[in-house]
Amino acid sequence: MEQFYIFMLVALFALAITDLVVGVSNDAVNFLNSAVGSKAASLKAILIIASIGVAVGAIFSSGLMEVARKGIFNPGQFYFNEIMVIFMAVMITDILLLDLFNSLALPTSTTVSIVFELLGASVAISFIKIINSNGALGEISNYINGAKAGEIVVGILLSVIIAFTVGAIVQWISRFVFSFHYQKRIKYVGAVFGGVAITSIVYFILIKGIKSVAVIPQSFLSFVDGNKPLIVIACLIFFTAMSQAIISYTKYNLLRAIILIGTFALALAFAGNDLVNFIGVPIAAYQSYEIWHGAYQSTGVLPNELVMSGLSGKVETPTYLLILAGLVMVVTLWLSKKARSVMYTEINLARSSEGAEKFEPNFLSRIIVRASVNINGAIATVLPNSIQDKIDLRFSTDDKKAVKHHNDEPAFDMVRASVNLMVASILISLATSLKLPLSTTYVSFMVAMGTSLSDKAWGRESAVYRVAGVFNVIGGWFVTAIVAFVAAALFATLIYFGEGIALVLLLILAVLLLARSFMVYKKTEKEKEASQKIDRTSLITINEIISESSDNISKVIKRINKVYTEVVDSLGLQDLNKLKKLKKQLSKLENEVDTLKSDIFYFIKSLDEKSVEASKFYILTLDYLQDMVQSIGYISKNSYAHVNNNHKNLKFNQIRDLKKIDDKLHVLYERIKDDFDGDTFEDIADIIDEKKELLEYVSGLIQKQIERIRSTETSPKNTKLYFSILLETKDLITATINLLSLFKEFHSDFKRLR
Repeated sequence: MEQFYIFMLVALFALAITDLVVGVSNDAVNFLNSAVGSKAASLKAILIIASIGVAVGAIFSSGLMEVARKGIFNPGQFYFNEIMVIFMAVMITDILLLDLFNSLALPTSTTVSIVFELLGASVAISFIKIINSNGALGEISNYINGAKAGEIVVGILLSVIIAFTVGAIVQWISRFVFSFHYQKRIKYVGAVFGGVAITSIVYFILIKGIKSVAVIPQSFLSFVDGNKPLIVIACLIFFTAMSQAIISYTKYNLLRAIILIGTFALALAFAGNDLVNFIGVPIAAYQSYEIWHGAYQSTGVLPNELVMSGLSGKVETPTYLLILAGLVMVVTLWLSKKARSVMYTEINLARSSEGAEKFEPNFLSRIIVRASVNINGAIATVLPNSIQDKIDLRFSTDDKKAVKHHNDEPAFDMVRASVNLMVASILISLATSLKLPLSTTYVSFMVAMGTSLSDKAWGRESAVYRVAGVFNVIGGWFVTAIVAFVAAALFATLIYFGEGIALVLLLILAVLLLARSFMVYKKTEKEKEASQKIDRTSLITINEIISESSDNISKVIKRINKVYTEVVDSLGLQDLNKLKKLKKQLSKLENEVDTLKSDIFYFIKSLDEKSVEASKFYILTLDYLQDMVQSIGYISKNSYAHVNNNHKNLKFNQIRDLKKIDDKLHVLYERIKDDFDGDTFEDIADIIDEKKELLEYVSGLIQKQIERIRSTETSPKNTKLYFSILLETKDLITATINLLSLFKEFHSDFKRLR
C-alpha cells in the first residue's frame, strides 16, 4: 500500500519536470515577444536577460504553493487516497493539454488550465462521494467553490476586452506623438514617455514581481503597499530625469532599455508567480503523503480514512526544489523549439509587414473587417481633410522598402514594443492590487493585438487573416478551460475505479502521446526546413530563380508521381482509407503551391534589375505546377468519391490500362526529377517527345472506352470515373509538356545570354 503511493509521488515529480518544460514553452511568449519582435537586441542577449529574470523569480520565490488554488476545492472534505487521485489526474491532463497547444503553436494560460483541471478532477471525485453516500447533488457546494471558476471566466472576458482596448488607445496616442520616425521626436518627448514606461514596469515589479520573493523583507512589502501613490510619483520624476539624461548625454537607445527592462520584469513575475502552476500540485501531494505517513505510523489510519484538513493552508517548498525548477525553466527557454513556435505565432499576428498568413479567414473575421472598413469610411466623411492629412502623416511609414519581404527586418518597431510592455505591466499590476483574477498570457497577447490594430499593422491585405488568428487564439482559451475540466474529470474517475492498473495505463498513454507529439513536431519542422524558399533579404538573381524553380518542379513532380501510382493501386483494391489520406495530402500540396503564388509580389520586388524579365518565367512555372496539382487532385477526389459511394469497381481491363499509363508516367517523371535535382537539362527535348507519345496513348484509351460503351460497358458511374481519370491524365501530361517546354526555352536563352 505504502509503495503504491510512493510510486504515485515519483510519477508526479516526473510529470512536474515535464510540466515545467511544456509550461515554459507556452508562457515564454509573455515576456519574449516584444523584445524579439522589435529586435531590440540579439536573440542571445534577450534570452540571457529573460533567463536571469526567470532564475531570480524561481529561485528566490517564497515557495508558497496554494494547493487549493484560492479555494477551488476544500481539501478538508476529501480523504488522502482521493486527494492523490485528484492530483494525478490534474498533472496528466495538464501536460497533455499544454503540449497540444504548444504543438499547435498557440498560446494559452497555464493558470486557467491548472484551475479547471483541479475543478474538473475534484468535481468528479465529489460526485462519486455524494453518490456513494446517497447524498443530494446540491451537496457539491460543500466540496467545490464554484464562484471562483465564475470569477476566472469573467476575468478572461474582461482581460480580453480591456487589454485590447487600452493597448489600442495608448499605441494610437504614442504613434501620433512619435510617428514612425521616432528617432527625431524622441529628443523632445522621449523623456516623458521613458519616465511613464519605466515607472509602470518598476511598479509592476514591486506589486507583482517581488511579492513572492522570499529575500524581500515583509516590512518593505508593507511599505510599498501603503505608499503606492508616493512611490509612483517619485519613480516618475526620477525616471523621467534619467530618461532625459540618457537621451541628451549618451548614444544609447532609450526604447531599447525600456524593452529589456520590461522583458526582465515579466520574466521575473512569470517565474515567481506561475511556478505554482507547474510544481504546486506535486509539492502538495508530497505534503499530503507526509501527513498520512505520519498518522499511519502512529495510529495505523488507512488512506481512505484520513481527512486532509491539514492541507488547507500554505505549502512550503524546499529551496533545492526551487533551484531545480529554475534550472529546468532556463534550459527550456534556450532549447525549446516549441517555445519559439508559440512566440512567433503572436509576433506574426502583430507584424507590420505583409506575407504568408498562418490562419484562414472565417465568418466573424470577414464581418468585423467589413464593419471596420465601413466605420472608417463614415469617419472619413465627417472628419475635415486637414485633420485626416495630419493623422495620415503621423502614421505614414514613408518607406519604399516596406513592401519587400525582408526576413531580417523587425516585425514591429521599438515604440510599439515599449507600449506592449508598459501597458501589460500597468494592467497586470492594477489587477493584482485590486485582487482581480486574470491571466498574464491573455493580457500580454491582447495588448499586442490592440497595439497592432491601432498601428495599422492590419491593412486591407492582411486584416481578415489576422482577425481570424485572434479569434482562433481566443477560442483556444475557452477550449483550454472546457477540455481541462472534462479530461481531468475523466482521468480522475478512471484512476479512482481502476486504481493502479488505470494509473499505469494512463501514464503509458501520456508517454506515448508526448512521444508521438514530439515525432510529429520534429517531422513538421523538417518539412518546413526542406521547403524553405530562397532568401528574400537580398536581391534575387537569375541563377537563384532557376535553382528555386528546379527545386519546386522536382518536389511537385515527385509527389504527383507517387500519388498517381497510389490512386491507381487503391482503386484496384477499393482501399477507401488510402484514398482518403491521398486526398488530404493533395490538399496540403495545393496549399503549398498556392502559397508560392501568394508570394509572387515579394518575389518580383526582390529581383535585381537584370532578372526582372525572368519574373514571367517564374509566374508561368507556378501556373503550370498548379495545373498539374489540380489535375491529380481532381483524379484523387473523384476516385475517393467513387469508392466512398460504394459504386462498382473499375473493370480489370480499365485498371490494367491505367496501370500501364502509371508505369509509363512513373518512368518519365523519375527522369524529370533526376534531371532537375542534378541541374542537367540537356535531355528535356527527348522527355518532351516521349510525353507526347504518352499523350497519344491516353487519347487511344479514350477512343477504346468509347468503343466499349457501344458494345459491352453497362455502368455509367464507372464510365464517368474512367473518363475523368483519362481526361485529367491528359491535362496532367499536357501541363507537364508545357512546363518542360517553358523551362527548356528559358534555360536556352539564359545559356546564350551568359
